[in-house]
Amino acid sequence: MGFFKKSEVKKNYEIGKDLGSGNFAVVKEATKTAANKQAEIPNKVAIKVIDKAKVEDMNDIQREIEVMSMLDHPNVVKLFEIYDEPKKMMLVMELVTGGELFDRIVSKGSYTEKDAAEVMKTLCQALSYMHAKKVVHRDLKPENILYSDPSENAAIRVADFGLARVVSGNEMMKTACGTPGYVAPEVLKNKGYDSGAVDMWSAGVILYILLCGFPPFYEEELPALFEQILHARYDFPSPWR
Repeated sequence: MGFFKKSEVKKNYEIGKDLGSGNFAVVKEATKTAANKQAEIPNKVAIKVIDKAKVEDMNDIQREIEVMSMLDHPNVVKLFEIYDEPKKMMLVMELVTGGELFDRIVSKGSYTEKDAAEVMKTLCQALSYMHAKKVVHRDLKPENILYSDPSENAAIRVADFGLARVVSGNEMMKTACGTPGYVAPEVLKNKGYDSGAVDMWSAGVILYILLCGFPPFYEEELPALFEQILHARYDFPSPWR
């Protein structure tokens, strides 16, 4: 199946309600029309509608598409196809309905060790797959980990590959990016980093939060927060220990 299509998206999908929005895109629920005979695409999907006029650099979108088109794993949100129109680009993706890991942490307070282990096992399986393909996410956090459906035992999906990169050869990444509380020390040192180790650091922060409901690194001011991270100054206080 070719990813890029020029035809009108409305021929193949009936666009439904909004699921979320960002600076330059809106995500909508959609249903396949009778004209859409693609068996590999489920009946209900999510369509990310990107307003090209609001995107500073379309190369960023192209990189996100490049990364997602490489990935096919049960714990990674799947990209099915793309409709490229003059003013908009539409990414047809897997629909996940269980909400963010962040929201479940808030509602639960914290996870049991067993439940946290299940989340981390599947997250690490997804990261192992991604890193084997030289894909580094660079913005792992509970808001970017979604549940496939609202059930208690739903599988997780890694989402939002806007900052992800494919690393080849001896290439070094130098961009200081990500979300402050989850970012790895080597990113903050600004000396370059070349591996998925930065994702594993973020996964460790997520595990900490799952177990106690609050982050290992927290300061009101960013310089103080970064100082904590650079020196790995954290503890695991009672009664969570």
